[in-house]
Amino acid sequence: MPELHLDLTACHQHLVRVRLLHTPRQLSLRLALPAWTPGSYLIRDYVRQLEGLEITQAGHQLEARRTSPSSWQLELPSLDQVEISYAVLAAELTVRTCHLDGDHGFLALAAVVLELEGERWSPHRLQLSLPPSWEAFVPLPELQGPPQGWLAADFDQLIDSPVEVGPHRPHHFSVAGVPHRWVSWGRDLQGADLLDSDPQLLSDLEKVCLACCRLMGVERPAADHYLFVLHLTESGYGGLEHDCSTVLQFGRRVLAKPDGRRKLLQLAAHEYLHQWNVRRLRPAELSPYRYDQAVVVPTLWFAEGITSYVDQLLPHCAGCSSEAELLEDLGADLSRYLLSAGRRLQSLRASSEEAWVKLYRPDAYSPNSQVSYYLKGAVLALVLDLHLRRAGSGLPVVLRQLWASHGAVGRGYQEADLIAAFASQAPDLAELLPRWLSSCEDPPLFGYLADVGLRLEPRLASSQELGCRLEPGSGGLVLQRLGRDGPAQRAGLVVGDEWIALDGLRLRSIDDLMVHLQPEAPLIPHQLLFCRDGLVRSTVLLPTAPAVESWQLQLDPSTSDLGTPEICAERRRRWLGLEAA
Repeated sequence: MPELHLDLTACHQHLVRVRLLHTPRQLSLRLALPAWTPGSYLIRDYVRQLEGLEITQAGHQLEARRTSPSSWQLELPSLDQVEISYAVLAAELTVRTCHLDGDHGFLALAAVVLELEGERWSPHRLQLSLPPSWEAFVPLPELQGPPQGWLAADFDQLIDSPVEVGPHRPHHFSVAGVPHRWVSWGRDLQGADLLDSDPQLLSDLEKVCLACCRLMGVERPAADHYLFVLHLTESGYGGLEHDCSTVLQFGRRVLAKPDGRRKLLQLAAHEYLHQWNVRRLRPAELSPYRYDQAVVVPTLWFAEGITSYVDQLLPHCAGCSSEAELLEDLGADLSRYLLSAGRRLQSLRASSEEAWVKLYRPDAYSPNSQVSYYLKGAVLALVLDLHLRRAGSGLPVVLRQLWASHGAVGRGYQEADLIAAFASQAPDLAELLPRWLSSCEDPPLFGYLADVGLRLEPRLASSQELGCRLEPGSGGLVLQRLGRDGPAQRAGLVVGDEWIALDGLRLRSIDDLMVHLQPEAPLIPHQLLFCRDGLVRSTVLLPTAPAVESWQLQLDPSTSDLGTPEICAERRRRWLGLEAA
């Protein structure tokens, strides 16, 4: 059994000292550090943070031959125990990396633990050395008696177990009799622990967790125990799912906004639902995980898009948000989607397949050529749900069916399995769904919204359109994002250009620019003075009429093809409550 010891006492150096003890079974041994972690589809090359690799056996130092940037081959003189030691720099605070300082430590173990050839499916023992008064929170079974620590059933379970350490105060609650823990690091804007300022939060979180169970048609969570870890930071947003835990990152300033608490519950709902959808109800391409390479997964639209759609509905189902608040949140996502230029060039299936090289590597030009499978996947999920309801079914029926046929029995699914499950409830989806996945055209969103008494209304911008986004810089306005074939691009401008003056008037703020772009003003050419690469240049900028700035989701009192306003309202209530059609 490999024995892993992590020394976190060098917290002010941001170093995790690793000691791995192993009794080999053969004289040739391969060591490899994962290149990515499940749930975050990007090759992260964790080996960048590894330093000082040393291997000893029977008091003698051995040399390992590097066979790739993150793997080594070791030839052993005997089968005596081998000690592998190294350090990992823990200086990046995200849900998928490692961070260690004098306040706390967080470890994504995929970035820390070497996989030993032949031991992937063997138990692994974990021990930690901590600074005084610190406590460890690990979603693994604890060992009783000496040596203390935790036991992972195999390597996969080990690196699926995030480690949070620090002088934290844990909180305990249960969901359908299953024990849950909550631990947070960071303070809110008042300098208080989150649960001290919001003691109702865990009660509401329990309700959200129960709503996830009801959605999946089960009596209890998929995990036998569960750990929530929250990092409350100055900025940042995200989460990463695990079989028995999740790590959340949330901004304290966002939390202080009127919708902040609701957004936190939606994030928690998203990651909690993942213990079914994607962790256990898993794409076949991820069974088993291949930690050394990117794996094309055409169905990420289902794993993340479906989850992104219902994560807004689940707090509402739990009684933690109103219908008006839910419609506001849904409307914001629909607006973001309809304003995404890249949806015209990248299909939903392509977005899923290209996750490794596009979604997690955005640049200033990305919005022109790509669409998020989270965002468009959520829009498609909404359309599918409402389409199924026309047929007397609904998305919850399909989720429960797939859980029974694949997730509960550990059977990975292909895209064809998903299409068949949807078509079993609405036969025309056998043709429609593949088309929606492969096409760059919008699914017929507006018609489905009318079924539930809703409509999307465009709101025009309060200025003429330039086709770019600007931000104040040191000496002017800096072009940060450029729309394809918009006025700014047609004028020959590029990202990074610093706008100095328009029609001879100095530009120091966005307001200075807006003076020239009033919506009622004539659409006339303007002389723009700008700087690029240290050289002052000029061009002619011709704005266009004000464009749609946002879309507002509103109640529609008119009668739809499927019934009166009262019937639409009842249909909307059942839909938003994830009730049967």
